[in-house]
Amino acid sequence: MDIENLFLKRQSTREFSDKPIDDEILEKICRLSILAPSAINAQPYDLYAINGEKVKNFTVNVQKNGANAWADGATAFIVIKERQPHAIMRGERRVSNEEFIANDVGILCAYIVLAAEELGIASCIIGLRDEKGIAEFLGLPEDSRFPLVVALGYAAENCPVREKRRRDFLKTYNLVK
Repeated sequence: MDIENLFLKRQSTREFSDKPIDDEILEKICRLSILAPSAINAQPYDLYAINGEKVKNFTVNVQKNGANAWADGATAFIVIKERQPHAIMRGERRVSNEEFIANDVGILCAYIVLAAEELGIASCIIGLRDEKGIAEFLGLPEDSRFPLVVALGYAAENCPVREKRRRDFLKTYNLVK
């Protein structure tokens, strides 16, 4: 698929079939996504792919206060865990990625959903989540940060690709020379 068609096809899907995703496909999505660039190449994240029987137990962590009921239909999740800031020395100067971690996570997430789409897997990025619940589920420290979760699955048959509605390009784009 060429990149323009990939961008046009990828959407936030909330209607999934019950067809399971092979572990190998999840691994490939994660392998492709970590090719994303990051500040000072710190790659300030870890990925946790949740699949199989564990999915149903995990879903509650993205359904705070009754939100995201549709997530019950997802057949897998990729959880992004934020790592601690990293610093390097460039000559005499100390350079840190601390202020860029949110950007790096966002770029990674874009790579995840685009890799998934290229492999025929629909996705929906979830920002509403119970970080303490996720930490407990994964057996990680309670203060762990999980900025985004991606729900995955094969799109339901009745789930058409929606037309993209965006602001007028000329109200968004500015060329400065």
